[in-house]
Amino acid sequence: MFTNDIHHLITINNIAIFINSDETVTVTIKGKTGLSMMEMVHVGNDHLVGEIIRMDEELTTIQVYEETTGLKPGEPVYATGGAMFATLGPGIIRNIFDGIERPLSAIAEHNGAFISKGCAESALDEEREWQVNMLVKPGDRLKGGDVYGECPETPVVKHRFMVPPGLEGEVTEVKPDGKYKINDTIVTLKDKKGNAHELTLCQRWPIRIPRPVSRRLPAQRPLITGQRVIDTLFPIAKGGAAAIPGGFGTGKTMTQHQLAKWCDADIIIYVGCGERGNEMTQALKEFGEISDPRTGKPLTDRTVLIANTSNMPVAAREASIYTGITLAEYYRDMGYHTAIMADSTSRWAEALREISGRLEEMPADEGFPAYLPSRLSEFYERAGYVKNLNGTEGSITIIGAVSPQGSDFSEPVTQNTKRFTRCFWALDKSLAYARHYPAINWNTSYSEYVNDLSAWYYDNAGPEFMNYRDELCSILLEENSLMEIVKLIGADVLPDDQKLVMEVARVIRVGFLQQNAFHKEDTYVPLAKQMKMMEIILYLYHKCREVVAKQVPISKITKLGLFDKLVKIKYDVPNDRLDMFDGYRTEIDKALAPLLR
Repeated sequence: MFTNDIHHLITINNIAIFINSDETVTVTIKGKTGLSMMEMVHVGNDHLVGEIIRMDEELTTIQVYEETTGLKPGEPVYATGGAMFATLGPGIIRNIFDGIERPLSAIAEHNGAFISKGCAESALDEEREWQVNMLVKPGDRLKGGDVYGECPETPVVKHRFMVPPGLEGEVTEVKPDGKYKINDTIVTLKDKKGNAHELTLCQRWPIRIPRPVSRRLPAQRPLITGQRVIDTLFPIAKGGAAAIPGGFGTGKTMTQHQLAKWCDADIIIYVGCGERGNEMTQALKEFGEISDPRTGKPLTDRTVLIANTSNMPVAAREASIYTGITLAEYYRDMGYHTAIMADSTSRWAEALREISGRLEEMPADEGFPAYLPSRLSEFYERAGYVKNLNGTEGSITIIGAVSPQGSDFSEPVTQNTKRFTRCFWALDKSLAYARHYPAINWNTSYSEYVNDLSAWYYDNAGPEFMNYRDELCSILLEENSLMEIVKLIGADVLPDDQKLVMEVARVIRVGFLQQNAFHKEDTYVPLAKQMKMMEIILYLYHKCREVVAKQVPISKITKLGLFDKLVKIKYDVPNDRLDMFDGYRTEIDKALAPLLR
């Protein structure tokens, strides 16, 4: 099973344990154990959290999600009788968990800054009392997904207590409204067989199994992010899946931070999977200081952070993604629109590669396991806009960062991610080095949701929104073609109409696509302002075309300073003063009038 340097063997109760001598995170048990595949276990005297990942007649392999240093052959393995699960209940929002849903703030309070081995801190505070409002009475019939009570989890999130999927019966007992702990029974349900089921404020769900829904619905509403290059050129639907690939320093984490801070999802799940600790610290600091643009409350009132940093055991990265998506599904079932930011799925794939290597499985492309595509598919397919079991509608939008080494988009993780996502925001190294953020390359990025969302944009943003968007794309595409000529023989040889295209494209690139995350008016831009910005840029373009058609040199137009003025429009026009755009239109007409005579 393993290489020759790991053969430490001892027998206890007819069970023999192999332990890697190089401090890796796989343990092998020899003999019949009575354990089940994917069962959660506790390994050793420290009760390290583990999971059964392979079984045959002779050997059982356990993936341990903690550091195994000091684990000795012969130490016992304790069965739990169930799969690895997430505890779901009030107290998730505002919390910070590690990859296996241990609360880092509670661990820091009780055990210090570092996570001790075998730390068994409860995922949710079992002593805190919540003010519960009951929504059912004795005699009511309930089925899986039905809501039987609610409580204010935060000032902006109302937590709804739901019957676990698969359970159905009649309510026999209901506690009165009042304060209860998460493990207190508040409703008793009797099923068809006469068995009584006690419903508390929390439930547990295996993280690798998707929570059931009534049916999937078409994704026809965009996730509004306030980022112009996304909302206008490459929109993502609520319930969609997007990938943000980019090399080191291209702004993957920064882009995800912006999306997490400003998108119009009800709940944000941010998973730092194998990322540096300073980046997670930055996220914690920023999220705590920013006010939610919709409610005015702190952003943390609708945010969950899963911090599985690069210095934590590599195997826990593999679990962190599933923990995050399970939490997202739980709030989706309540009728909320959730968004999960996975930063980064490449680190998760590397964890799969490590585990696969320990199992001595046949490697595929670049050492990744052959089942990498299916695992990526399983993850991204848990996104969607759905009708829940209780009749409400909810969605999960997945935005996964990919970190290809050397910005090589041909590597396996990027290529397989493209197969399962319909939105591809390709970050460009040259744009990032030129301080153009978000560094999303408009030539290599795409969104397959444009046609699905066009009706929504027509009704909610304006009849001309998509026409303006298409015209901007055509100008940028033409500029890209003209740049090949410019690189060879220079811009001076271009005719004036093509020089005009180059000037307008510069305004679009610098004045519209480039966005300043640190500017009050530019960090988040409402859709109405994006529409007005496109309108005024294209208005100037069409008026200038009329001037050029009269054989007026382009140099006379550029001397007017109109192009530079529109570049600064994103700063000069506040988000709540869209009436100022009329003044720009008047100024354009006045400036170009002498050239049109």
